[in-house]
Amino acid sequence: MIDPVLLVGLALAGGAMLALAPLPVAVAASLCLVMVRRRTSRTVLVVVALAIGVGGLRARVALDGAAALYARTAVLLSPPSRCEARGVVISSPVVIGEATRSAEEPSSARVDVELSEGRCGERALVEPLRARLHGAPLALVRGDEVALVVDLAPVHLFRNEGLRDATTGIARSGVTASGAVVDAQVVTRGGTLRALIDRARAAVRARIEDTYHPGAVALGRALVLGETDLDAADAAAFRDSGLSHLLAVSGTHLVLAVAGLAAALRAVLARIEVLAARWDVGRFSAAACIPASWLYADFAGGSGSAIRAAAMLSCAMLAHAAGLRPAPLRCLAWSIVGGALADPLVACDLSFMLSAGATAGLIGLNPPLSRLMVRGPWLFKKVLAPVATTLAAMLGCAPLLLLTGGAFPVLGIAANVVAAPVGELAALPLCLAHAVLSWAPDVERGAAWVGSGALLVVRAVARLTAQGGVTLPTPDPSPEQLSALAVTLVAAWTAPTRPRQMAALLVGAAAWMLLEVAAVRAGAPVGRLRVNVLDIGQGDAILVDLPEGGAMLVDAGGFVGSPVDPGERVIRPLLRARRRQRLDVVVLSHPHPDHFGGLPAALAGVEVGALWDTGQGESEGAGPVYAALLEDLRRRGTAVRRPEALCGAPQRVSGATVEVLAPCPAVAPDRGANDNSFVLRIRHGRRAALLVGDTEHEAEEALVRRLGEGLKADLLKVGHHGSRSSTRAPFLQAVSPSLAAISCGVRNRFGHPHAESMATLRAAGVEVARTDRGGAILWETDGKDAWWRRPGATRVQRGSEEVP
Repeated sequence: MIDPVLLVGLALAGGAMLALAPLPVAVAASLCLVMVRRRTSRTVLVVVALAIGVGGLRARVALDGAAALYARTAVLLSPPSRCEARGVVISSPVVIGEATRSAEEPSSARVDVELSEGRCGERALVEPLRARLHGAPLALVRGDEVALVVDLAPVHLFRNEGLRDATTGIARSGVTASGAVVDAQVVTRGGTLRALIDRARAAVRARIEDTYHPGAVALGRALVLGETDLDAADAAAFRDSGLSHLLAVSGTHLVLAVAGLAAALRAVLARIEVLAARWDVGRFSAAACIPASWLYADFAGGSGSAIRAAAMLSCAMLAHAAGLRPAPLRCLAWSIVGGALADPLVACDLSFMLSAGATAGLIGLNPPLSRLMVRGPWLFKKVLAPVATTLAAMLGCAPLLLLTGGAFPVLGIAANVVAAPVGELAALPLCLAHAVLSWAPDVERGAAWVGSGALLVVRAVARLTAQGGVTLPTPDPSPEQLSALAVTLVAAWTAPTRPRQMAALLVGAAAWMLLEVAAVRAGAPVGRLRVNVLDIGQGDAILVDLPEGGAMLVDAGGFVGSPVDPGERVIRPLLRARRRQRLDVVVLSHPHPDHFGGLPAALAGVEVGALWDTGQGESEGAGPVYAALLEDLRRRGTAVRRPEALCGAPQRVSGATVEVLAPCPAVAPDRGANDNSFVLRIRHGRRAALLVGDTEHEAEEALVRRLGEGLKADLLKVGHHGSRSSTRAPFLQAVSPSLAAISCGVRNRFGHPHAESMATLRAAGVEVARTDRGGAILWETDGKDAWWRRPGATRVQRGSEEVP
């Protein structure tokens, strides 16, 4: 029989997927219920079915509430505003920027604050606003009431078709804005238990910085406090080697810390003869360790993995305190139930799910692996036992890591076999011991020295493995593939014989491959022209799916000073989700950073047929990023084509007709980069889209004089993000679009789109879609009809007037 609590927990947590992908999840859930019916009672089946429905409903309510809350924040902070308000600190301060901070600069923190009683620009705060603030004083603690002056903007959600629903983060945290602290004054100091924990965190942080080897300080803060502020090279090394989990606060931390406390307390109580003679003192120590589990999880950063581990450890300690034998599987089940009840979207918390996967691996795989591997003399067994344990946990996490997309490190298992024993048997216990040894300076320094050394060994393994560069590309699985995987695992789990288990796995693998073929075809539709105006913040990035299955990328966003690279954050994951490893043409409309900044990351590992570049950046010097991009593409054998070779005869690209209308016949030396933008008219059948880069009124006037109705198009990508310098009435009349798409960011401080441009568009009766209001814009045509939609929405049908 299957553990009923585990079934209910998985149903509650997995039910959240109903809100994100209703049809495939509903089908998968129904099939799973049918398969488990023989291994549980009808009552349990009914409860599980209700749990799936309740989980989906709770998740849907949370997501809808988050979307409404975000919309109100976007209205309040449009444009981004300076706010003066009172606030209460609601999260532990986390150190930021230490890896790049000079010795003269003071440390600063990232902290979440709930603002009230104030104004943002000319608007009053009418409801509490949760914001993530950077540059806050490190001395803040939870519960502090502060008077703040902050520059705020809505968080950018990057809503694009095929990428994960970005509102889940808001639904889970309530944070809808972010910005920088201008001034912060503490009005009332927090006096709660959480404030005391934050002060303890600050004290331990200070001791780490004072006593650790300088190269291990950031590693130690990650391991002990859950603060991930590694420099870029180390962060990439741990990610690419599959060793990131060794710096994440996990169940192992709690077992070492809390079980160590339980042993110490039991030893003390055993010496009290009155107690030891009458009762099992281990039960008292177990009871005392239940609140200690939660206190430590909070101290270590309160991540999903720490909270889940605290719940599981509390279950085990409660059983021990009650005189019962803890059942690991049942404790895991209760931790999942608790997580799902506390957070309707807990299935979207990767750290929680990885923690549960690792624990499941330890429960299910460690015994057989230990029997297989732990053999030989006593010393061999002592060495091989932790290796088997590490491998079991790693295998439990592996499916989840594969499903996150990107690249799976092939050498990750070998790296874990080497580094995990060092990290978990040396670095972790010594670093945890160091946190409570400030009363013994010599011992503290010794723990810091040895613990730092162990961390540096782990870092060396991560760097060496990452340099090997052997990775397995893993595209983001579609909802249908995830549903098929769930059905396959349940089928194998419930199969009565080994042959049937193998048959279930083989059928599941075949279904996965068929769904992969379907995903490839959906990512490269044939017979249609699809223009994806991507939501990448302030800037332009347009992915064009061509009628014969090819693709063009026009610009890739990017903004000077922004910590977010749209190529890495949006475009590369989107290409991966679309199963695209090649772009027929990449177009750089003009050499400004908000158009080319994301190209290096977007094109990493992607074959590029040709780069269309005006050449103005090379002649006038557009900076090192632009120069490195050209050098890299030329080294890879990519043809670089300029207006002289593109103007005139239309280009035929994967079934679409692409007309280069400007700058023709070549770049005009007396115009700036904006008015020398590539202007592309992409036609399929009777439909066309006009992409104009950052073209302004001078170039618009020249186009109207030269081409007139030859500019006509159904879709106009509005020039210069809707600036008042573009989209004049004569140009709009010549184009006569049905839809005008404006690419601008919710955080832009330029006021794009300007009121003048919006008024011109309204006067012409053109429907307007903006990426800062609703996310990406997907315009599509089969050559006859055209329609457009937002990510996840049904299509909006347009008229059938022909474009000459």
